[in-house]
Amino acid sequence: MLENQKIAVVLPAYNVARTLKQTYDEIPKQIVDDVILTDDGSADETISLAKSLGIHTLVHDANRGYGGNQKTCYRAALQRGADIVVMLHPDYQYSPRLVPAMASMVASGEYDVVLGSRMLGRGARAGGMPLYKYISNRALTLAENILLRRKLSEYHTGYRAWSRRVLQTLPMDRCSDDFVFDNQVLVQAVHWGFRLGEISCPTHYFPEASSMGPLRSAVYGLGVLETAARYRLHHLGLLNCSLIAPDESTPCAQVYESSLS
Repeated sequence: MLENQKIAVVLPAYNVARTLKQTYDEIPKQIVDDVILTDDGSADETISLAKSLGIHTLVHDANRGYGGNQKTCYRAALQRGADIVVMLHPDYQYSPRLVPAMASMVASGEYDVVLGSRMLGRGARAGGMPLYKYISNRALTLAENILLRRKLSEYHTGYRAWSRRVLQTLPMDRCSDDFVFDNQVLVQAVHWGFRLGEISCPTHYFPEASSMGPLRSAVYGLGVLETAARYRLHHLGLLNCSLIAPDESTPCAQVYESSLS
């Protein structure tokens, strides 16, 4: 199923020198054709380590934020010919061994986007997710399922597989450069009718793994609720939400492709 698909793994990186090698070593090289790391202004040895491992490495001159980092990753993967792109955090919070399963779900043609969910099974709490994060994750997901009229177990995972068609279609440059990017791009995928699937993913919380603190988590949560509310108001005809429809006459693929030039 994956033989005729070029699979790229993208690693949005920020100060991950302590976990990068462990993450990279567990990426299944037998099915992955390309590994791309974008460094977002790290102050440690992330860049030199990535290059020593033979990873195709891109470097931002200044920190662009978590969302801005992903935008660079996805553009690079498209430009290098990827058919399926798996975004994996290089802080070893998610298991790289699930890349083949997630890519296969996209390659099957049944799903356009696949999320590695920490909420399916016992993954989140068993892996050490703080209780306040677990509760807020569940509450936000419930609100989003109501407002988006979907039934996902989690919208907030950082482990995602995308088909090339999705990345060429969604106008991701309209999304935030901060953490709420992850949520906004899924709202775009829902709006444009792409099929979202999930797979259970164990997670590991430890000191070296990146994580938002309580204040940034609160800001993220408010951004998530605002995004979902604006989506629903747009579909009720009460608001023109620029995230998903700033100009109904402009094909979103054209908008995204123009950002690559």
